[in-house]
Amino acid sequence: MSEQFSLHASNKVLADVVSIEALTAGVRRVRLKPQEPVHYLPGQYLQIFLSDSDKRPFSIASAPGDEFIELQIGGNVTDAYASQALTHLQDNAAVLIQVGLGEAYLRPDSNRPVLLLAGGTGFSYVCSIAKALAQQPDGRAVKLYWGLRNESALYYQQELAELQEMRPGLELVTVLQEPEQDWTGRTGLVHEALLADIPSLAGYDIYIAGPFPMVKAVRDAFLAAGAERGHMYADAFAWI
Repeated sequence: MSEQFSLHASNKVLADVVSIEALTAGVRRVRLKPQEPVHYLPGQYLQIFLSDSDKRPFSIASAPGDEFIELQIGGNVTDAYASQALTHLQDNAAVLIQVGLGEAYLRPDSNRPVLLLAGGTGFSYVCSIAKALAQQPDGRAVKLYWGLRNESALYYQQELAELQEMRPGLELVTVLQEPEQDWTGRTGLVHEALLADIPSLAGYDIYIAGPFPMVKAVRDAFLAAGAERGHMYADAFAWI
């Protein structure tokens, strides 16, 4: 590791790059193993340091206590933000990360039903929360809505089936914007599919992740449907 990095913060740690594998043509699963114990909450994110002045945030898809920290990084060669981070991960046996960031983590002391909504690789954020809920069943209803452009962008089907086995009350709804003719699932915009199922959102804890314009549209639509701002969580809210 280059001497340009400094480990002066308690939540900064070197992490071994264990594996990088394709989940789809445009999404890579990265597994990291911190060289020291780290603490994070379900729904928090980490930063990968490309240098002291260049750090890239990514949602954590694993649950606290898992052997590896999992990231699901989307992008292609035209997306410098993601591709440069992937190149850094591929070129280094260990990378500097900062873990346990963000305020949109799972609220463990709530007994309200949970709605998880994600667009694209925003799924990694709600995945961490769903895994944590599956490991600690508490009786709350949990519905996960995942919006994707088309079926080729779909991944993690076996893992989602395993989560449902762990927590039978977990309901999964996949929504495609551009479905193929043989698609028998939901279509359209993911937040509109959720609102068609649940017209009134009062009383729910709602966790949201996706591109900023999508999160803004979801926030506004959900507030109009009775969601309580204090019980909606998304790190994007700090910027929109």
